[in-house]
Amino acid sequence: DDMDEYEGRFYQEAKAAGRLSHPNIVTIYDVGKSGNVAYIAMELLQGRELRDIMNDGGVLPVDQVLDIVAQVALGLAYAHEHDIVHRDVKPSNVLLANDGLIYLADFGLARIAQSGESTLTSDMVLGTPQYISPEQAISKKDLDEGTDIYSFGVMIYEMVVGRVPFSADTPFSIIHDHIYTPLPLPQTINPNVP
Repeated sequence: DDMDEYEGRFYQEAKAAGRLSHPNIVTIYDVGKSGNVAYIAMELLQGRELRDIMNDGGVLPVDQVLDIVAQVALGLAYAHEHDIVHRDVKPSNVLLANDGLIYLADFGLARIAQSGESTLTSDMVLGTPQYISPEQAISKKDLDEGTDIYSFGVMIYEMVVGRVPFSADTPFSIIHDHIYTPLPLPQTINPNVP
């Protein structure tokens, strides 16, 4: 049954993500089920999502971008060394905590949500269209760390340019652009990009 398969994947992926222990990755403490509800218990952090900070000010200062890039890259590299692919790297999954550290969140959720069987015609979420890699958009099986690196690059692009490279009226149009349209060079949109 589909629900049993989904639940099995939920536990498998959440437990794999729970083995990650890195200063720039939100810690998963427990995975379980209460009644009919499966849950993931994660570290509680005080701070703000990168998405909120970007919404407040658009283009971020270069020194802040470099700090975010360095810390997120460390977390991603660690996950990739442990054969965990996030599959949904985006500003709302990056937390700037009050302790000064920057955390990548939702490792246990990104891959579970897709169930590994998604297609463009399905109702399932397969990542966030504005940040999705071309290979993820075409539902390629066995995605590797390259899909995260692409999404991370889109996030960096947005931090320095002030907008994502592709935006359109429909998710399908955005996904189409990621697959077929050359990336607009950052300085053509924001001439101040160093």
